[in-house]
Amino acid sequence: MSVYFLTRVPLSLGFSTQRPGMPSGARMPHQGAPMGPPGPPYGGSPSVRPGLPSPVMEPSRKRPQQQQQQQQQQVVPNRARKKPVGFPGANEMPARQMDMREPQSDPTLGSNAKRRKMADKILPQRIRELVPESQAYMDLLAFERKLDQTIMRKRVDIQEALKRPMKQKRKLRLYISNTFNPARPDADDSDGSIASWELRVEGKLLDDPGKQKKKFSSFFKSLVIELDKELYGPDNHLVEWHRTPTTQETDGFQVKRPGDVSVRCTLLLMLDYQPPQFKLDPRLARLLGIHTQTRSCIIQALWQYVKTNKLQDSHDKEYINCDKYFQQIFDCPRLKFSEIPQRLTNLLLPPDPIVINHVISVDPNDQKKTACYDIDVEVEDPLKSQMSSFLLSTANQQEIATLDNKIHETIESINQLKIQRDFMLSFSRDPKGYIQDWLKSQSRDLKLMTDVVGNPEEERRAAFYHEPWSQEAVSRYFYCKVRKRQR
Repeated sequence: MSVYFLTRVPLSLGFSTQRPGMPSGARMPHQGAPMGPPGPPYGGSPSVRPGLPSPVMEPSRKRPQQQQQQQQQQVVPNRARKKPVGFPGANEMPARQMDMREPQSDPTLGSNAKRRKMADKILPQRIRELVPESQAYMDLLAFERKLDQTIMRKRVDIQEALKRPMKQKRKLRLYISNTFNPARPDADDSDGSIASWELRVEGKLLDDPGKQKKKFSSFFKSLVIELDKELYGPDNHLVEWHRTPTTQETDGFQVKRPGDVSVRCTLLLMLDYQPPQFKLDPRLARLLGIHTQTRSCIIQALWQYVKTNKLQDSHDKEYINCDKYFQQIFDCPRLKFSEIPQRLTNLLLPPDPIVINHVISVDPNDQKKTACYDIDVEVEDPLKSQMSSFLLSTANQQEIATLDNKIHETIESINQLKIQRDFMLSFSRDPKGYIQDWLKSQSRDLKLMTDVVGNPEEERRAAFYHEPWSQEAVSRYFYCKVRKRQR
């Protein structure tokens, strides 16, 4: 009978798979070599099998042998059982013998290829029992976890707060002054020979904590100065300024006109609300107690009125049963709450401008030519910029990442030293039994790595091949060989 199928892979004592209690890359010394601890002395990096990355023993993972057995249990049931040696397809075994190897981080991908976890910082229980002082490190780790959770929760709160407008009310002091230039007969230019006056409108924010001072015009959407129509005619009595996308901000406005008599004027200032505000219809304003407010605040006030007066339909929550005030305002007995924003469009008007009446005096004896007014304006809360800078700050991130990497490296080093210590203790207690257990573990690991199914010890004996299946196996083997040659 042919012996093509009697070739077997010998059990290599230098195979570098791990076993429980053994460090990564430990090898069985050849005959006559002195027995020593795994890897280089004094805790150096152990030698590894060429072509295979060194697996890292992590406390949160199972030991390599247990993990390989678990992977074998998951892979083998889904795969057809290998036929005995000699059947067609047996030569496919080497192509997939490394399928179950645990994926490791590729050194060529850099230090960030492996994702660090919080669990990698935890010391195993057995190490904590050996070194009671390590409890202080675990306490610091628990405090760090609480601190990280608190910071993350605060960051989320800040992000939510930044989505809402953050405004503060401040006083804007408005200065209205004028100067008079009498006519000079001996003047060379035409401007000096005619009497004229100049009106100045300026202002500044009181107690402005911002580092960047806002320009006076940035608080307004428009400014209209209405002069006496009888003096300047219907076409020249209005001076208007309106904000446009290309408007350059300024610290004040100046108006110069000819004249030698006092002039009554009216200033209309329209504040630039951000977000926009609206004036409510008088009926709705009396109902809600709001005169001018943003659209979102108005809708919120309406919802509060609905809840307070229990106007929501008990059977269909989407509808509101209008009371007599709602019916007067919205002109319907029943409506959906989702219809309110659309119906509010006709009930919201532009806000009222600020109206200031002023007299432009040309009397040289009049000393009161400057008037002051305080106006309430809304400005951005300075805390908002600080919150934004806190979210965007990355000053300490690099330092924290460096310290985390040092902690992970230290924990890995401690785990490796613990493995070497266990090896020394186990070998010192029972050298013979330990070597025998090691050999058995290497044999099991070899079977897992090479995807061998069966018992090599039985298969190397002749009686194994006198089983009833051997005749059919040989026949199929030669049949496949003949078919290949015929093709």
